[in-house]
Amino acid sequence: MGKETGFKEFERKAYGYKPVEERIKGYAEFLVAPTEQELKEQGGRCMNCGVPFCHNGCPLGNIIPDFNDYVWRDKWDKAYESLRSTNNFPEITGRICPAPCESACVVGLIKPAVSIKALELAIVERAWKDGIAVAKPPKERTGKRVAVVGSGPAGLAAADQLNRAGHSVVVFERAEKVGGLTRYGIPDFKLPKDVVQRRVDLMAAEGVEFRTLANVGVNVPVSELRNGFDAILLSGGATSPRDLPIAGREGSGVYPAMEFLSQSNHRVSKLEGVRNQRGEKISEILATGKNVLVIGGGDTGSDCVGTSIRQGAKSVLQIELLPKPPEGRTEKTPWPTHPGPAMFSTSSSQAEGCQRDWSIASKEILRDASGNVTGVRAVRLDWSKGKPEEIAGSEWVIPAELVLLAMGFLGPESKGLLDELGVEKDERSNVKATNYATSVKGVFAAGDMRRGQSLVVWAISEGREAARAIDTFLGGSRSLLAAKASSLSQG
Repeated sequence: MGKETGFKEFERKAYGYKPVEERIKGYAEFLVAPTEQELKEQGGRCMNCGVPFCHNGCPLGNIIPDFNDYVWRDKWDKAYESLRSTNNFPEITGRICPAPCESACVVGLIKPAVSIKALELAIVERAWKDGIAVAKPPKERTGKRVAVVGSGPAGLAAADQLNRAGHSVVVFERAEKVGGLTRYGIPDFKLPKDVVQRRVDLMAAEGVEFRTLANVGVNVPVSELRNGFDAILLSGGATSPRDLPIAGREGSGVYPAMEFLSQSNHRVSKLEGVRNQRGEKISEILATGKNVLVIGGGDTGSDCVGTSIRQGAKSVLQIELLPKPPEGRTEKTPWPTHPGPAMFSTSSSQAEGCQRDWSIASKEILRDASGNVTGVRAVRLDWSKGKPEEIAGSEWVIPAELVLLAMGFLGPESKGLLDELGVEKDERSNVKATNYATSVKGVFAAGDMRRGQSLVVWAISEGREAARAIDTFLGGSRSLLAAKASSLSQG
């Protein structure tokens, strides 16, 4: 694959970023693409490694050596054909996926890994530019109808697959625009919303029907889905945030991260009203001129950092309960595993001017006489014995007028749809679904609603696999079965 000696001749080259002082002035995407020659050389770095561990690293089983080789040989149309066969939304994963495939790249054992993520994004953007990414509706319809509840990456991937198999698919979305997390949870500077809409429009042109402001179990009766469709897919995500039950928590000034991010995305997209991710109108949350404290060190917290900086925060501090992770692999994160948060990294948002600190527990939200947040009383933790112990005398007050809780999610919302359907839950309150089938016949589940909070690339994988299970339930489609078999045979 690629050039036999390419990994020795060419250096790694990925997408760069515009200067910090330029990009924080607005919400526009700030990626700087490599040249076409640099991209070709990157494809040429893919070595004939014998066993492509990148396949196992990618939850989608992308046929990475193939599209790398196509880019090296300047066959961009073939590269897109290969990439699209396993990944419904490469323009999304090419921007926001943490690239576990690169962690498993064999070149990465001796040199910096092949820039697989950069090639993925370049391939799909070239396909849109060259008119290769066009609508291809199915030639025949099966007569079967499938309702997909939730239009995040899992729901959209399943809808795309089921539509390709010839089933008639209707996607129900409670918000005013389609996209779920990709629309409302991820800032525009990381994922422009015209990129999401471009793919949604193509799916609509291929026959997928989208119904927005359709909250199943609230303004859309569950009976309508049970009576009008042959199968139902639950893909509404894990939207119940983990709270921080400490003194002073109640009242304004302390918000779940997604309320802050969703509201900002509404504002940037010039959508009506100020809303949270459920589409509910809420009071305005702004970081402008404030000391902002982000509690939680993951991707969502990082998005809060970048958004706060763009809103003109006075300062931004991001804290984490766990200790600072090591800067390289350890015996707990051996190759080819993806180390994820177990290895230190700095996101583009964190590099824009926030402070970070670790091993900190929040004890109390402090407020003035008017109820306004003034700070958080915190304490440092000692993890040397494997569990957190407060360090005596280490308490101090972190000044803050806005506190954003980015500590993950506890599972899907049960009230309404899930309770009415009566689907069984697992011990983590997620929808229990064996091989994507729930305890209720004809009802399936996928994505964060089934597996818990995870990566977008895993949500897409879940959607594809759930579509395959639904297709089998409806009578089977050779196209979906063949696509999965092809993916596995080369993985």
